Amino acid sequence: MGRSSNYPAALFLRIVLWLLAFVTITPFLLLLLTSIKSKADVLKGAFALPAYPHFENYVDAWNAGHFNIYFWNSIVVVIPVVAASVFLGLLTGFAFAYLSFPLRRTLFAILTLGMMVPAEAFIIPLYYEMRYLGLINTYAALIIPQIAMSIPFSTIFLASAMQQLPEEVLEAAVLDGAGRFYILRKIVIPLMIPAMSTLALFLFIWTWNEFLIPFILVNDDAYRTLPLGMLFFQGRYTVNTPVLTAGAVIVIFPLILTYLVFQRRFIAGLTAGATK
Repeated sequence: MGRSSNYPAALFLRIVLWLLAFVTITPFLLLLLTSIKSKADVLKGAFALPAYPHFENYVDAWNAGHFNIYFWNSIVVVIPVVAASVFLGLLTGFAFAYLSFPLRRTLFAILTLGMMVPAEAFIIPLYYEMRYLGLINTYAALIIPQIAMSIPFSTIFLASAMQQLPEEVLEAAVLDGAGRFYILRKIVIPLMIPAMSTLALFLFIWTWNEFLIPFILVNDDAYRTLPLGMLFFQGRYTVNTPVLTAGAVIVIFPLILTYLVFQRRFIAGLTAGATK
């Protein structure tokens, strides 16, 4: 009786979830469909199928839009930003989660405040600072500010995750005479892999999509990242919708692929504290 009474609610929930999934996936499917059409196929309608797939649109977008340069620049920027932010967030998160030091609450409040300040509020002073240091049109101008912007979130995210770890394991290590770095390296890090993977995925998406900092601090085409390159590519190919959408697919494909590969760790990291 209990199962039969819950069946309508479960069925309704599944229908709602399928509708939400359909609404979410449809724009991406239309983007993929448009990217393999010709100009004549586009005029037939958004849902019209092409006579045959025009994969040359991707070749045209890749070559004409200099996406090989932009793609490499995005990788050069993303890898150190994610690696440094996770590493530094792990150290600072451990300090805020387990250590006592002067002005601990004040510093934590400052980090929280740092998350709330939008990049638009400090982009002009940041530009003059980078220009004073001679870092305009360099990879350092793209990497260093984004690491600084990522550390507050990384610290708070990992500190909150560490506080969900079993206290018995940490207390046993302390009683056995283990030092702080040993506890961090041998106990905390292995237990924090799901949370660190989730954080790395967040940082990868945010850094890959970052537009304002490259737009202001870089005006040399040799250092532009994919989102910024897509802006200038759009200006040249506004009337060629298939090639333009092919460029958009090139920009978002690494994000979708990364999420599909790491989705299990992503979900595990988000739900790690629910089963303490």
